[in-house]
Amino acid sequence: MERKRAGKTYNDEFKKTIVDLYHAGNSVKNLSSEYSVSEVTIYKWVKAFTPISSEEGSLTPKELAEIQKENLRLKQELDIPKKGYGHIREKVTEAELNHFIEKYKEQYSVQEMCEVLTIPRSSYYHSLKKTVSNREQENWKLTKEIERIHVKSKARYGAPKIHKMLVNNGCDLSLKRVQRLMKQAGIRSITKKKYRLYPSKEKVIQLTNLLKRDFSTQTIKADITYIPTVKDGWCYLASVLDLHSKKIVGYSFSRSMTSELVIEALQNAYTNQKPRKGLLLHTDLGSQYTSSEFTQHVHKYQMEQSFSQKGCPYDNACIESFHAILKKEEIYHTQYLDYSAAKVAMFQFIEGWYNRNRIHSSLGYQTPQAIEDQIRKTA
Repeated sequence: MERKRAGKTYNDEFKKTIVDLYHAGNSVKNLSSEYSVSEVTIYKWVKAFTPISSEEGSLTPKELAEIQKENLRLKQELDIPKKGYGHIREKVTEAELNHFIEKYKEQYSVQEMCEVLTIPRSSYYHSLKKTVSNREQENWKLTKEIERIHVKSKARYGAPKIHKMLVNNGCDLSLKRVQRLMKQAGIRSITKKKYRLYPSKEKVIQLTNLLKRDFSTQTIKADITYIPTVKDGWCYLASVLDLHSKKIVGYSFSRSMTSELVIEALQNAYTNQKPRKGLLLHTDLGSQYTSSEFTQHVHKYQMEQSFSQKGCPYDNACIESFHAILKKEEIYHTQYLDYSAAKVAMFQFIEGWYNRNRIHSSLGYQTPQAIEDQIRKTA
């Protein structure tokens, strides 16, 4: 997707969400690193979008800290037996318990774990004196690094992507070894398969398909998906994807599926990317995309509109793939309380994870943002 200029622009929705995340407890330094925005800019946004108000809490900081400390202690007493196989204690060997204590000693104190698991501290410390082979030490270090990558991806990465990250970090090992170490440590991807959809037999008016599965063209694709919430029912995410970089260049989130939803997503994409005349926009035959209001905006931005044939979704496979990733890596694992909670989650997934941190095998294990940055440098 060609662009007129190299500078980055952000719409007000993006800025306000960053400010909301700041007030939710995220530091400016972390937000700057995660969303590729300078700290100075974030401070300006905080000043510009923070309402002036004052609220007094019912607890002092000291009282709150004491409550949090007690909650942590109670949680640890419940967690340690659970992680240490407390329900089948008599079937667990001393070596397995020692391994458990070694694994979690940075999270819990050794004394506390030994007391809860009813194992003498002397037995644990004696086990540390046993000779460990170089191969075992290497596997232990690799497993720790696998755990780190797995946690950073919020458990979304499986063995192939973790293996690629390890190789990029200078580790010389095979994919099978990574798979074996992950299996031994009980590490697996949380992704779930999406439900299979079957095409409708209903006849519809066919519109022009300019794309015709030629994925080498300068093209953006748009589509809508459904997000369930507890209080507000179904909400809707309209996304616009750059076919070349796989980046979500514009999106909109709403309680209703209207033409305004897809128009706002297109407006955000245009504002963020500033594409040149003649860009191809490909969508399905949804009423929102065939409406006169949406078509007027497409013409306003000097784009050409293309449509998939009914029951033949292959031309829109890339945007469908993004929505499948969104569901498998985020939606299927979370229950959103209401529209606001889901909206923040969508922002964090798209801007904080998918665009800037998730590597794609189809992009040579690079992120969409990295591909876009390369395009900007050569533009």
